[in-house]
Amino acid sequence: MTMGVGGKSATVVVIGGGFTGLSAAYELARSGVAVTVLEKEDEVGGIAASFKINGHRVDRFYHHFFNSDKDLINLAGELGIASQLRYAPTKTSIYIAGRFYRLSSPMDLLRFRPLGLADRLRLGMLVLGARRLADWRLLESVTAEQWLVSRCGRRVYSVVWEPLLRAKFGPLASEVSAVWFWNKLVLRGGSRNSAGSEVLGYFSGSFGAMAQALADKIVSFGGEVRMGVPAGTVVVENGSVRGVRTPNGTIDAEAVIATPALPIIAGLLEGGATQGYIDGLKRIKYLANVCLVLELTSPLSDIYWLNINDPDIPFTGIVEHTNFLPVETCAGRHIVYLTKYLKQDSEMYNMGAEQLLEFSLPYIRRIFTGFEREQVYDYHVWKAPYAQPLIERYYSRLICPTEAPIKGLYIATMAQVYPQDRGVNYAVAQGRQAAKMAAKHLGYSETGAKK
Repeated sequence: MTMGVGGKSATVVVIGGGFTGLSAAYELARSGVAVTVLEKEDEVGGIAASFKINGHRVDRFYHHFFNSDKDLINLAGELGIASQLRYAPTKTSIYIAGRFYRLSSPMDLLRFRPLGLADRLRLGMLVLGARRLADWRLLESVTAEQWLVSRCGRRVYSVVWEPLLRAKFGPLASEVSAVWFWNKLVLRGGSRNSAGSEVLGYFSGSFGAMAQALADKIVSFGGEVRMGVPAGTVVVENGSVRGVRTPNGTIDAEAVIATPALPIIAGLLEGGATQGYIDGLKRIKYLANVCLVLELTSPLSDIYWLNINDPDIPFTGIVEHTNFLPVETCAGRHIVYLTKYLKQDSEMYNMGAEQLLEFSLPYIRRIFTGFEREQVYDYHVWKAPYAQPLIERYYSRLICPTEAPIKGLYIATMAQVYPQDRGVNYAVAQGRQAAKMAAKHLGYSETGAKK
């Protein structure tokens, strides 16, 4: 499916119709630059794409934003859809040794029985200390484990943080940088109301609907969004970009902005870049994600975000979406995401949808003792092969710059937003920044006029 003006040539080709690619194309199109987006799927949004339940859009993977996410909020304003941004306090809990412990406010922390009073205070001081850190580079040389033990003590680490890191990163948990963890604490600590409760934001109608609004705006500016069209090879001649091959032919281009995961981009550059550069793109490690989405006839609990601290339960977390949004926005269904980060070759990642459901049901019953199979009205499984880049020590030395060593090629991915972590807000910022660099390369001024 093609949206926009037809034709074979474009000044800029953007590979990938997620928020990074769409934001780049939007920035270019509104500046008068001819741009074509190539998206291999039949819907825009990338990992933030949606699907429909009885006519209602629902995110394939759980998403929210923070009130500090100014790039996302400002973009919604530019698109004229800021009224669809919603904010609500959320309930976060942790599941340890068969019990739920609320961790949404400072008072919840004081009642956290798995730790003694002194350790609870150490846990609370961690967030305050993280926000006072002046320079994240001071943490690049240490792992999350080393930093957390030094700040909170071994007991707090073994009870709270170690199970969470292992649930998220599995055997790679010991490699995670303290910078990644620090950023998580700062982001969540800064998204609280006057009572200390976390307040999160959501785009009414799904983030997929917001991505579609962004695609529509690109088309209104004269750009083109081609869906169901995968990029093949980036054509490089004499060290410069010349176009992108697709199953429908080659699209000529003076610049290319590539937004898929770095290993995918490496494949697009085979034969067009040095082996050393390609090997550098492949150096970043990624975890995949599998997400079982349940449509339930009744809720599991009143908790929005449940962190799983039980190593015998094979989930990173359970997100009950309709404890954040009204159930009416999801066709009257109670929507629950059961998520797991893991390697692509793991058994759980490669299960079929029905197999994954049956595998998961006993664990759901174990956590929520009142759960019955009859509550499941329907279910869906979504998989993302490159969901989470592994932020290692000295990660700043591993990531590639936006401007590639090939003239006219720009790389903008979620692996490069460091020291921040993945998120729609950073995708927007990353895409728009890459677009400005490409426009400058093409000779366009800050106002969009050709120099």
